[in-house]
Amino acid sequence: MSVNVSGVLRPRVLALAVCLLALGGCGSRTEREREIGEAYVGPATLKLRREMDLRSAEAATVAHGERLAIVRRRRRFVKVRTEKGVEGWTDTRLLLSSEQMEQLNQLAERAQSLPSQGAATVYEALNVHTEPNRMSPSFYRVKERELVDVVERDLIARVPFEPKRILPPPKPPAARKPKPEPAASRIPPPPMPPPPKLPADWLELSESTVGEADTQAPVPQKPEAEPSKPVAVDDWTLIRLANGRAGWVLTGMLRMNIPDEVAQYSEGHRITAYLAMEDVKDGGQIKHNWLWTTLADTRRTYDFDSFRCFVWNVKRHRYETAHVESNLRGYYPVEAHPVKMTAGKKEESYPGFSLIVEDDDGVRWRKLYGFHTYHVVLLRKEKWAPPPIPPPGQKRAAVSPKAAPAVQPGFLARMAGWWRKLFGR
Repeated sequence: MSVNVSGVLRPRVLALAVCLLALGGCGSRTEREREIGEAYVGPATLKLRREMDLRSAEAATVAHGERLAIVRRRRRFVKVRTEKGVEGWTDTRLLLSSEQMEQLNQLAERAQSLPSQGAATVYEALNVHTEPNRMSPSFYRVKERELVDVVERDLIARVPFEPKRILPPPKPPAARKPKPEPAASRIPPPPMPPPPKLPADWLELSESTVGEADTQAPVPQKPEAEPSKPVAVDDWTLIRLANGRAGWVLTGMLRMNIPDEVAQYSEGHRITAYLAMEDVKDGGQIKHNWLWTTLADTRRTYDFDSFRCFVWNVKRHRYETAHVESNLRGYYPVEAHPVKMTAGKKEESYPGFSLIVEDDDGVRWRKLYGFHTYHVVLLRKEKWAPPPIPPPGQKRAAVSPKAAPAVQPGFLARMAGWWRKLFGR
């Protein structure tokens, strides 16, 4: 007699496999935590930890601007989930709210529309902040000798930084209503005692106290208020990075990347803007004519108090001052652009520049200058007002300078230019 073993074992094997799959699925499946908010990575890179302890194992590394889903909160720590589903803990002070991220994007858009006031570099690594405050989040670190564009400057009072809330505050627990006592157990309060009676000689007592006030007692004087301490301010610069982002850095940590053979004439004043005007060939070298602005007192709200034009003298192989103006109240932007000027009977295009200067009445004027050989000519000035800041998502329209009228330099200017060309002075 033969027994079909395979036919008997097959149903049992199938049943056992089904049971194992069911048990494995029930034991390994975990419920995913619900998202209670969102945040964005503030620093350039951020390490998420498996536990709240900073010494715990690293769960993931995320980059600046990456969106994180918040799933749990413990005091100032939050548990977040990345786009790839990895979860970890971090400090809320290292995260940006949706509002902060939107403001940072708007700042980058505005910086793209502003003209560069010159390239700057740093000697040591420098943190770039989302706001002009030392304690605001830092999202980038400028490396040594890395170049950034200077686009704006501002003096800001040094005040405590108030971080934005990433999550709304937890709701306070509902107050418990006291249980009403049974009516039978309520005991009425005792009756109020009668008020005390006036003394029999109350009239005499009141008359005797009139006029007894010590009128000769010295009147207490209020202590003199201590003079208020001046509010500390920080000098901040808005820079534009190579990746298109923009942020704030301390101005004193920047160094304008102008050649040392020109920077040596700053006389200790800070160079706030510089522009290359035109190229000059000297043998096998290419030199530039420069325009720069400087500021003697960095506590001033304006951006420069003097400007100077340097030209390269091909006879003496050195830089010389072609034009200088001082005792100004100047503001950004300083821009370089060509202008039309008449030399002799021919109208030609020459290098030119424009800058903003404020007069004693507080009116700001945009002054347009042109280079004629080694001489700088004021072509025109007009009232100026800063263009309005565009709404979010819309870039500021580029404002090109109006065409300058053709200007015939005076006889002395032409003679000075010819003299410089011939004799180099």
